[in-house]
Amino acid sequence: MSGDKGENVTAKGVAMAREKLAQAKADAAKRGQLPRREPRRKARGPRREGGDPQLFGRAIADLLADRGWERPVAVGGVFGRWADIVGPDVAAHTKPESFEDGEVVILADSPTWATQVRLLARTLVRRLNEELGDGTVTKVKVRGPQNAPRPSGGLRVTGSRRPRDTYG
Repeated sequence: MSGDKGENVTAKGVAMAREKLAQAKADAAKRGQLPRREPRRKARGPRREGGDPQLFGRAIADLLADRGWERPVAVGGVFGRWADIVGPDVAAHTKPESFEDGEVVILADSPTWATQVRLLARTLVRRLNEELGDGTVTKVKVRGPQNAPRPSGGLRVTGSRRPRDTYG
């Protein structure tokens, strides 16, 4: 019996909804606002009212474009993915320091790695331009370790006994 009562309530609800829909259509017809028979077409491109929500990624992209931050953010993304771009071996001994006017400055942890990266500069420029867009990076400048002590005076051979004694 309780099942019959539930079906009865559902049937009454459906009937009431149909009646209200018919009433709304009749009211719209009196005002000259008949519902459309064909589905509405979606507008092409972003059309956004002031308070309408939008996708987060689109909002961030619009903000970056409005502020002119697209290139600095792209460069920051490349710096953040340095190991993926140059490979784990090179990334273990180098890190990008700055980007300005098409020049990327890279710090190397030893003179050997600084030389290695200088030899790879052309390849590195090409790879960075693949990530950032053609012509973004024009030059790679490599700096070796900054905190290594510099010898004062002329060059000396370890264990030498007098000046100009280069053969031990």
